[in-house]
Amino acid sequence: MIPPEILEKQPLFHGSLNACVSVLLVAGWILIKRKQVGAHKACMIVATLASAVFLASYVVYHVSIGANTTRFTHEGFVRYLYFFILIPHVILAAVTLPMIVKTLWHAYKGDHEKHRRIARWTMPLWLYVAVTGVLVYLMLYVWFPPAAA
Repeated sequence: MIPPEILEKQPLFHGSLNACVSVLLVAGWILIKRKQVGAHKACMIVATLASAVFLASYVVYHVSIGANTTRFTHEGFVRYLYFFILIPHVILAAVTLPMIVKTLWHAYKGDHEKHRRIARWTMPLWLYVAVTGVLVYLMLYVWFPPAAA
């Protein structure tokens, strides 16, 4: 059982990890465009580790809180906007995970042509998931938090 004081900080932790992943992905992309392969590799490894920590923490958090999830309670246009962001975020998060693994596998094996070919698709989708993860956090907990009970 995770202590309540830790559980209440998890959404901020998850949003922060997504923000870090976003920055690392952009930095990694810029570095590879500048042919700084070593620095690119370092950014991508750290982005992968941060994403793995996020995924593990997110799963543990949601298993711990069970059905007590925070719901988006605002009405009107902003509610539609929230779900317009959330639904593709969730779908693409599931789709992107195996793509990330395959992209990293090709890099690890030294098959740079296959790595480059799939990374062209993986990177923008992974970045989209990370950035929209931050937006979902901000919308749910900062900009439009549920009213206190």
